[in-house]
Amino acid sequence: MNRALTADDLVFAGIALASGLLAAFALRMLLRWLGRHADRTRWSGDDVIVHALRAVLPWAAVVGGVAGAAAVLPLTKTVQHHTNQVLTVLLISVATVSAARVVAGLVRTVTQSRSGVAGSATIFVNITRILVLAIGFLVVLQTLGISIAPMLTALGVGGLAVALALQDTLANLFAGIHILASKTVQPGDYIQLSSGEEGYVEDINWRQTTIRNLSNNLVVLPNGQLAQANMTNFMRPEQQLTILVQVGVAYDSDLEHVERVTNEVIAETMTEVEGAVPDHEPIIRFHTFGDSRIGFTVILGVGEFSDQYRIKHEFIKRLHKRYRAEGIRIPAPARTVALQQGGAVIPQQRTGELEPGDMTSARFD
Repeated sequence: MNRALTADDLVFAGIALASGLLAAFALRMLLRWLGRHADRTRWSGDDVIVHALRAVLPWAAVVGGVAGAAAVLPLTKTVQHHTNQVLTVLLISVATVSAARVVAGLVRTVTQSRSGVAGSATIFVNITRILVLAIGFLVVLQTLGISIAPMLTALGVGGLAVALALQDTLANLFAGIHILASKTVQPGDYIQLSSGEEGYVEDINWRQTTIRNLSNNLVVLPNGQLAQANMTNFMRPEQQLTILVQVGVAYDSDLEHVERVTNEVIAETMTEVEGAVPDHEPIIRFHTFGDSRIGFTVILGVGEFSDQYRIKHEFIKRLHKRYRAEGIRIPAPARTVALQQGGAVIPQQRTGELEPGDMTSARFD
């Protein structure tokens, strides 16, 4: 100490420390009030900023109070220097962590608010967070008087060895960035791979892509494998799609009547079933003279891929019920069977399963 510690020094130091604590409490209350107002806005970015400020500003007030108390006390230059360094490092660390939260939160907000951008992909969030933390770490080293130039040089030389050792990891990282930048796959899309995996893309991170299938199980694929796979994206270029339902009626049916009744059932289904697209123009196309029926295709519009199962279910039930009410037959497959009894061949018409005990030979047409 340059001089003896007095009671006035302790009083002034206590006042400085209490002022810092009081300021921290006041800032915390103010930011809590701002946070409630931020929750009412549509933009979620202000929530991220207020949440980060609630972490850094009270700590800054406390650090300021401690620094003021240290300045009042008769400390030696060495102790004063070390104290200031510790407080500066603490403040930089808190500011760095808060800045990383803000930047990562804003990136997540931007990606979620824009269509065609990586909605819930954590790869961009993680990259920005790591960059901010790395910059803060370098600033701390520079504050402590540690030269970062040799460290950067060593990182540049050692980066080559690390890159060679982490070829697969880096390949997956850049494959994930390429997938997101090309906008071929985004979180929320329903995709089907040539290898058979299909489902909704949950997330694309620095190494792997997570897919949730319709049975609610997770399928994890390396980004490199996804980038090289043959894939069908059912959400692009647009989310709505059409489905085909195959139907057949008897040859004695009035096709005009069949078409009119089917259109009425389609209109009812498209209006009442969730996930259907009422504005989609229904299409009915007769296409085949089958063995026992006239086949036609019904083309329906659905909102997204998983809706097709519910819409098909409801449409087939309603169509079957309406056909029965209208007297329109949906014939069962018919078989012509030749039974040989005592040297005579007796042709018979059957629609069900054959009983092997009834015949010695059979011919199916």
